[in-house]
Amino acid sequence: MNFKKVLALVCAMILLVGVFAGCSKPAEEAPAQPAGQEQPTEAAKESITINGSTSVQPLAEELAKAYKAKNPNATIDIQAGGSGVGIKSAMDGVVDIGMSSRALKTEEKSLKEFKIAVDGIAVIVNPANGIENLTMEQIKKIYMGEITDWKEVGGKAGKITVVTREEGSGTRGAFIELTKLEVTENDKKVDKTTASAITQGSTGAVMTTVAGDPNAIGYASYGSAKAKTEVKMISVEGNACTEENIYAGTYKISRPFLMLTKVDPTGLGKDFLDFILSAEGQDIVASHNYLKAVK
Repeated sequence: MNFKKVLALVCAMILLVGVFAGCSKPAEEAPAQPAGQEQPTEAAKESITINGSTSVQPLAEELAKAYKAKNPNATIDIQAGGSGVGIKSAMDGVVDIGMSSRALKTEEKSLKEFKIAVDGIAVIVNPANGIENLTMEQIKKIYMGEITDWKEVGGKAGKITVVTREEGSGTRGAFIELTKLEVTENDKKVDKTTASAITQGSTGAVMTTVAGDPNAIGYASYGSAKAKTEVKMISVEGNACTEENIYAGTYKISRPFLMLTKVDPTGLGKDFLDFILSAEGQDIVASHNYLKAVK
């Protein structure tokens, strides 16, 4: 092959490579992020739903408020409905976190539980009532309707007005269990609270009823009743409903405040629970008259 043919062949190859190179398009570059505008993180996009105990709800809302002050993009939706609702919702996975104001039963132990606080259940009467102390047995008999007049327990004569919470309430569940109002009959748990009791749907409604009736008796969370002058917390078995006695176990009517998840929490749910159990979160618990999860 002579020089001219070789030169022509080389030129043809160079031309062919140029044609193919012109046909291929450079990879498109992602549009530049405008200056000063940050891409939202996954955490910023997250939201969680929480429901359950009406006793835990006010504390949960205060904790969520403090958390969102540090994490303004977080969405935490908190609804009440009772501990029974919170436990079932968590077990069914229809909420991220359930709230309970009673210990879990054996059949509920599949849930992941996080104790965020401890609360005593105060037995409350009207301040005009001279009664200062009742035994567990007396409380049980009053709520069963076997003791119906205050004179039967050393008080001034007057028909006792029994005030209780609605079925499904964690406060009621803990109260009837701890005072042995809940008994087993024919392999079923039965609540022996008298049918004549006035049933209220919230802690506040119980306290309002007791405050308005000199002969009423009710029960409410220690944290809610502690600072109230319109009701009086009485001793049980000679032990006052105080923080020291609840921690010591000498005041017998007390229960945990629980957050519950179906599986190990992740993302925003885990971060919120970590905040609640941190020193800052537990200080908020104490500032609202509840006991810290760990003394």
